[in-house]
Amino acid sequence: MNTFEEQYIDVLHNIEVALIRVYRENEAMTDYEALEAINGLLRTYTAESRRRSAPELKLNEQAQAAYDGMQAMCELHMGRVTLGSEDGEPVSLPVAVITVGEILDCLKRIRRSIERWNKEMGRRGYFDMVGKYVL
Repeated sequence: MNTFEEQYIDVLHNIEVALIRVYRENEAMTDYEALEAINGLLRTYTAESRRRSAPELKLNEQAQAAYDGMQAMCELHMGRVTLGSEDGEPVSLPVAVITVGEILDCLKRIRRSIERWNKEMGRRGYFDMVGKYVL
């Protein structure tokens, strides 16, 4: 049987790429901002799953950029957006569409990873660890 990580490797990777991209653009970012962004997405998608309006979030610049990038990946994997080529034509990617519940599970998995590496390696432990493996 596949582990959670094996089953959702593409989703987890894409969300983490979005997070690492923001970090690389601003290396002052810490694991705290990553947690704030993840927790904001969890609140947003939990509200959606309960048919409630999205909460008003107050995130700093780095956390907001991380939130926006990760949300774009989540929306892609839920089949809600299409990507465009440089000439504006839609591009279809071989992405399996998943549910809000599955996105919530993926975000929770990434949150646990951030918490773990932060505890073990400090303020940027998650970025130091995961950044080695994400191009």
